Amino acid sequence: MSELRLAQPPPALKAQVVRPRAAPDHWYARVSDHSVPPPLRDDHPSILHARPRAWWAAFGWCAAAATVAAWLAAALHTTTNLRHEFESGRAGVIDVVALVAVLTTTAVLGLSAVTYLVIRAGALARLATHERADRLHLDAHFSGGEQTMTVLVPSYAEEPRVVRATLWSAALQEFPSLDVVLLLDDQPNPSDPGVRAKLDRTRALANEIQAELNEPARFLAGALATAEAKVAGRGLATGRTLSARRIEGLYRYASGWLTSMAAAEEVHDHVDEFFVDQVILALARDLNDVADEIRALRTFDLPGPLGLARIRRLVNIFSVTLDVFERKRYASLSHEANKAMNLNSYIGLMGQSWVEEEVWVGAHPLDPAAGVFEVLRECGPRNTPDRVVRAPDYILTLDADSLLVPDYCVRLVRELELPGNERVAVIQTPYSSYRGAPSALERVAGMTTDLQHLQHQGRTAFDATFWVGANAVIRTAALDDIVEIRTEQGPAGPREIRTYIQDRTVIEDTESSMDLVAKGWSLHNYAERLSYSATPADFGSLVVQRRRWANGGLIIMPKVLEAVRGRRLRGERTRALEVLIRADYLGSIAWTTTGALLLLMIPTAPWLLSPLMFAIALPYFATMAFDLRYSGHRVRDVFAVFALNMVLLPVNVAGVLKSMEQAVTRRKIPFARTPKVADRVAAPAIFVLTPYLLGIVMFVLAAVAASNRHWPVLGFAALTGAAVLIGSVVFVGTRTALEDIVAALRQRMGR
Repeated sequence: MSELRLAQPPPALKAQVVRPRAAPDHWYARVSDHSVPPPLRDDHPSILHARPRAWWAAFGWCAAAATVAAWLAAALHTTTNLRHEFESGRAGVIDVVALVAVLTTTAVLGLSAVTYLVIRAGALARLATHERADRLHLDAHFSGGEQTMTVLVPSYAEEPRVVRATLWSAALQEFPSLDVVLLLDDQPNPSDPGVRAKLDRTRALANEIQAELNEPARFLAGALATAEAKVAGRGLATGRTLSARRIEGLYRYASGWLTSMAAAEEVHDHVDEFFVDQVILALARDLNDVADEIRALRTFDLPGPLGLARIRRLVNIFSVTLDVFERKRYASLSHEANKAMNLNSYIGLMGQSWVEEEVWVGAHPLDPAAGVFEVLRECGPRNTPDRVVRAPDYILTLDADSLLVPDYCVRLVRELELPGNERVAVIQTPYSSYRGAPSALERVAGMTTDLQHLQHQGRTAFDATFWVGANAVIRTAALDDIVEIRTEQGPAGPREIRTYIQDRTVIEDTESSMDLVAKGWSLHNYAERLSYSATPADFGSLVVQRRRWANGGLIIMPKVLEAVRGRRLRGERTRALEVLIRADYLGSIAWTTTGALLLLMIPTAPWLLSPLMFAIALPYFATMAFDLRYSGHRVRDVFAVFALNMVLLPVNVAGVLKSMEQAVTRRKIPFARTPKVADRVAAPAIFVLTPYLLGIVMFVLAAVAASNRHWPVLGFAALTGAAVLIGSVVFVGTRTALEDIVAALRQRMGR
C-alpha cells in the first residue's frame, strides 16, 4: 500500500495538550480548556443511515414488477421468433433447446434481481424505523457492571501496524469486563529473519497497548473507588453527591489523553486516517462533549448514582486485559490451516485453567518424528496454572484488518439483552468500506461492500440473517449448543478437538449460521454502521477474497432444508421468503455466474436475443445506482461496479468449480495465500488473461453482428466487451497483468 497524503500527523493534532502523567490535587483545572480537533475528513459515512423516504421502497417494488413484466414480454417475443424460424425451416430441435436454456437462464437471473429488490425493501423498512439508544439508556443498562466479553482477533501474516489499529479499536471499547486476545496463527519459529522480525513485532503489540492503557486505567479506577467511598459515606469526606467539576475534569483528562495519542499516530493511508479520526478522536470528541454538558449544568454537585455512572463509563473504556495466544505452539491443539480452527482452539480452552508442559515423543532419538512437544494440560488442584482462560458471557470475533467504532460493544450487547432477544445467538453490524482509497479497484470494491451492507440489513427483516465473519458478538451459550467434539491422534498423543465454528468450507461463518438456525437460534444485523473492514488494495488480493466467497455456498445449501425440518419438529413455521433469501445467498454466485456465461453465448444465435431482454436488467441496475447514491457514492458508479463484476467473472467460475469439487471429494480446502510481487499479491495468470480474451471475443462478435445488421446483438456484445476490457485496464492494469503473467511463467519453468 503506497504512502498517502498524511505522511505526518496533521498540524491540527500537533497543537493539542500532552496527556498528564501525574494527577495531583486540582489537576483537572489544567485541562479544562482542552478542545478536540474536528474530523479530518467530511466524507466518512454517518453511523446512522439516512432516514429512507416512503417512495424509495415503492420505487423498488415497482422495479421488481417491471423485471417480471420485462421477462414475460421477452419470453413472448423470443418464442414468437422461434416459431417463425421453425415454420420457415431455419430452426430445429437444437434451437428449441437453446430457447429453453435462454429463458431459464434469464428467469433465474431475473429471480435473483427480484430477490435483491425485495431484500432492499426490507432494509429500507428497518432503517426507517430504527431508533438509536441514547446515552442514558446505555449507562442504565450497564450500571451493574456484570457482563463479560472476550474479543478474539485471529491473525495470520498480517502487517503489525494493521493488527495494532484493530487491537486498539477493540481495547477502547466501553464494556464492564473486557479481554482482548490476539490469536496469532503464524508458524511460531520461522526460519526467515524478516518473517521472524515481523512476527516478533506483532507479538509485542498486546504488551505495548496494555502498558499504554495502564496509566489512565489505574488513575480512573482510583477516582472511581474514591467516589464510591464518598457516596457510600465512608472515609473523611462524606455525602451523597459528587463534585461536578471533578467529574468534568476526569472527562477532560480522558479526552486529552486520547487527543495526544492521536497526535502521535503516524498516518500513512486512508485506513490510518480513519483509525485516528473515527476511532481515537471520535471517542475524544464524545468525552469532551460530555464534559461540556456537565459544565453547562452550572451545578457544583451531581447526584451520587449519576456521578458514579459517569465515572464508571471512563473506567470501562480504559480498563482491559490484552493477551496473545499461539495455538501452533501446542501439539495438543488442532493445527488445521484455517481461521475457524484458530478460533475453535481458543474457545475450547475457555472456562478452565491450563498448565504448559513439555513432553518427549518417540521411542528413539534418531526417529525423525521424535522430539520435544509443548502441550496444554488441564490444571490439577496441586498445580499452579500457566494460563487461566475465563468463560465470558459474549465472544466478539474481529478480523485483524477491521476496526470498530467506540460504542460497538455496548450497543450490540444491550440489543442482545433486551426482552425477546434471548434466542439471538449472533449480532453484528455488517462492515462498511473506508472512504478515500487511492486506487480505483479499492474504491469500486468498497462500493460492492456498501451494497452488501444494505442487503445484509434487509435479510434481517425476513429472519434470514447470515453471520459475516469480519466482526460479530456471539452469545457463548449458543456456541456451546452447536459444539462437536471428536478425538484425533496428534504428534504428542490423542487430543480432543472441539469444533464450534465449522471449518468444512472456507466460509465458516456462513455454515455456522445455519448450524445455529437449526438449533433454534436466530441472528441479527444491527441497523447502524459500527464496523469497517479493509477492501483488497490490489487485484491479486481481491482474487483471493472473491474466490473464497464463491466457494462453499452450494455445499451448505442442504442445511437450509435441515433447518426447516428442525423447525417443523419443534412446531415452528418457516416463511417461504426466508428460504428463498437464504438459498439466494448461498447459491446466487453459482447460478448468476453460470447464467452470465450462457448469456455471453447468445450472440452466436442472434434470433435468441430480444431487445426486451435489456429491460429485464434495467430495473435492477437502476435500483443499484440509487442504492449506491444512498450509500454515499455516485449514480454513475453503477457502471464501474458492473465492469468489476465482469472482470471477476472467471474468479467466480473458479470458486464455484472448486465448491463442486469439494462437494464430490468431501475434502477440506485450506486457505492458501498467493505469493506477493513487489508489495502486492500476484494474481494467477488465468484470471489476468481471461478478461482480456473475453473482451476481445465480444468485440469480434459485435463486428460480426454489425455486418449482419443484428443490432440487439451488436449492442449486447459491444457493451459487454467494453465493460470487461475497460475494467481489465482500470482494475488489473496492463503493466500489472504482464508482471503477473511473467511471474507465473517463471514459476512454472522453475518447476
